Amino acid sequence: MKNSVLFIFLLTSVLSLAQNPETDSIDIKILMDSAAGRMIKKPLIHSTSIAIVYQGKEFIGHYGELEQGKNNCPDNETIYEIGSLSKTFAGTLAAKAVLDKELNIEDEIQKYLQEDYPNLKYGNHPILIKHLLSHTSGLPNMLPLEANTILQDFTSHNTPAKISELYKSYGQKDFLRDLHKVKIDTVPGYKYSYSSAGSELIAFILEKVYKTKYEKLLTDCLSENIAMQNTKITLSNQEAKKLAVGYHSDNSVITSPMPQLPWGASGNMKSTIPDMVKYIKFQLKNTKIVAQSHNTIVKFDKEFSIGYFWNIATDDKKLGTFYVHHGGVPRSQCYIYIVPKYNLGAFIITNQSGTDTAKVMEDALNEIFEKLQ
Repeated sequence: MKNSVLFIFLLTSVLSLAQNPETDSIDIKILMDSAAGRMIKKPLIHSTSIAIVYQGKEFIGHYGELEQGKNNCPDNETIYEIGSLSKTFAGTLAAKAVLDKELNIEDEIQKYLQEDYPNLKYGNHPILIKHLLSHTSGLPNMLPLEANTILQDFTSHNTPAKISELYKSYGQKDFLRDLHKVKIDTVPGYKYSYSSAGSELIAFILEKVYKTKYEKLLTDCLSENIAMQNTKITLSNQEAKKLAVGYHSDNSVITSPMPQLPWGASGNMKSTIPDMVKYIKFQLKNTKIVAQSHNTIVKFDKEFSIGYFWNIATDDKKLGTFYVHHGGVPRSQCYIYIVPKYNLGAFIITNQSGTDTAKVMEDALNEIFEKLQ
């Protein structure tokens, strides 16, 4: 689980927010301003946008400069790459498919594949849909396998260019071809092993059951259920002009956007802060789709479970059960937190991606919550 040791630390102080009925919108905004101001003074951090939803009230702040010296602060029209938060949207679509009775998470994935993949099992234990959703399938993080080797040296200035070159002509047929090369080395369903390839495969399966392209399924669902009009995988030329520039590691040169993955379900989504506020409010409303997507598929220990791609922190007496996901591409990182017990959600993003970026964002949110006492 990415940065799992920090999840509970970040939110243990959020209880004080719920206990203080005197906290008003001005207080929260001032705290956001202070924490963000400290954050953008950190080495390598140029800017950040933060959104908090608490008891139905919305708070948004934009800070810094997307490019140093350009005075181009992000705003509500800035489009961000949200990386692996894309997986939670794929989980939402999978939950909808279950409710629509188009998908059964107990099904073997082979049922939905047009070719025979005898390699996608361990002995007599096949990979099931629920194993893809819970990162317990045994699939590698990325396909092609070469991508995993490249990402081992994430901070190298050459890494984004190598990834872009690798995926330049890598399509869905290539993915399905390379799926034959996978070797499953343990019984699916028990061992957590983060897999973007698994979420790409979920997108393929959703296309099969609905007979509709994944991105259309996505945008239709977001538009109809959440009124999210500015969240998508593919941007128009006009929208691309609003895409936030970003920086990789300690490289001062602007990094190119994340390359297109076969379906884009694992890390190609883009969104605006107002749309992410809508997503937080949708998660907190706990509709049938949300409730299904939050269902625990695998409980690993008393503190950590996983649902439909959601990391679930459990057995916390103060916070109850809450939901977390990190997103990152070579030029941005973000977090989303959903805490139903206190009708609280938070989203934070910055246009820099390095080894310390996640911790910097966590510290900023922690500062906000700690001071709401």
